[in-house]
Amino acid sequence: MSADELTPADPAAVEAALLEGELTLLGRMPWGSNGTFLCEVTAAAGGPPRRAVYKPRGAERPLWDFPAGLDRREVAAYELSRALGWDLVPVTVLREDGPLGPGSLQDFVDADFEQHYFTLLEDEAHHDALRAMCAFDLIGNNTDRKGGHVLLGRDGRIYGIDHGLMFHHEFKLRTVVWDFAGEPIPSWIREAAIRLLDDGLPDRLARHLDALERDALCTRTRALVAAQTFPVDETGHCYPWPLV
Repeated sequence: MSADELTPADPAAVEAALLEGELTLLGRMPWGSNGTFLCEVTAAAGGPPRRAVYKPRGAERPLWDFPAGLDRREVAAYELSRALGWDLVPVTVLREDGPLGPGSLQDFVDADFEQHYFTLLEDEAHHDALRAMCAFDLIGNNTDRKGGHVLLGRDGRIYGIDHGLMFHHEFKLRTVVWDFAGEPIPSWIREAAIRLLDDGLPDRLARHLDALERDALCTRTRALVAAQTFPVDETGHCYPWPLV
């Protein structure tokens, strides 16, 4: 497997549409603890409208163990995946002029919503993408990787969503992706992590993180490269709840 197999078609065009298109609220999405809305985006350059998920900053519920700014972490997650060359996260941007104020705007994944991490794991054809997801969560310190946050798009690609609880400078990893524990980390994953360290965090990513978060991100990346195998959770405390 290579990074090229994880790259979707024309993300730059999608990003331009999300940044510049006219937004129309279609309704609030159920089950989220924070305000999350489905939007229609009409691109300034024309073409058919597309759907997007809008998370306004003003609809964010304060958390005692996480600083405010979940929208910027949503964008940082997209930028981290992009910097690694994996593009596991749908195109995500910050919109300052959203209908309910500033917030993140993410391209909607047309997915088979009967599928999730645990069902996808049954098909070995998805394992390399799930290994990349595992490494992504480790590097990004994902605190909320539930099984339902892993989607199978109608395009056959694996996507991860809901990344507002990432990048804390304290280790808070909680993820369902432990099935590769103890396995050697594939060379293409290690090479992407090494490249991120050698090149330095791109400004598109670094601008969304504070100094402590940036330092911790690099520390976790170095630890992944040095370990050479996926870690094992020996505490039983590194799972989210609920699992799906």
